[in-house]
Amino acid sequence: MPGEARIADDWTTSFRGLSERPFDKDVADALLKPLDPDDVEIKPDGLLYLPEIKYRRTLNAAFGPGGWGMAPRGETHVGQRIVSREWGLVCLGRLVAIARGEQEYFDPSGIPTATEACKSNALMRCCKDLGIASELWDPRFIREFKAKYCTDAMVEHVVQKKRRKLWRKKNAKFEYPYKEV
Repeated sequence: MPGEARIADDWTTSFRGLSERPFDKDVADALLKPLDPDDVEIKPDGLLYLPEIKYRRTLNAAFGPGGWGMAPRGETHVGQRIVSREWGLVCLGRLVAIARGEQEYFDPSGIPTATEACKSNALMRCCKDLGIASELWDPRFIREFKAKYCTDAMVEHVVQKKRRKLWRKKNAKFEYPYKEV
């Protein structure tokens, strides 16, 4: 009823809205928008990824700032070298995805930063359920993208003088401490 306060959902246990109905076409179009090759990055080991801010911008375009959020679904687990936590992605008041984020840390002073990175990791995994950047899990897309936009090259660590093969985008250069040989 108008003016009546609604009891807040407890997102640590609620599944309200999950698979309730599809989003409107304009929202779906924003979520399923094909990747811009300039947005895709490659790690030195050859793994393609989309920077976390791109997921946030896609969610803002689809739902508007404040129209989505990440809700913790349990306590943060801190192991000897890893932090993990389960998160739920809530869009327009509906739970739409659940994922566990994780992040390594190497010193106890790094736990707060690892905890934030853990949330970002869960966000990326939740966005996969909405189709955002789903190309990054498609082996054919990965092969074609790497062939068109990336290259692997032999590099040398300028201090240690060790050589190894690393990946980069064709329009990028290796940064210190590596130089291409």
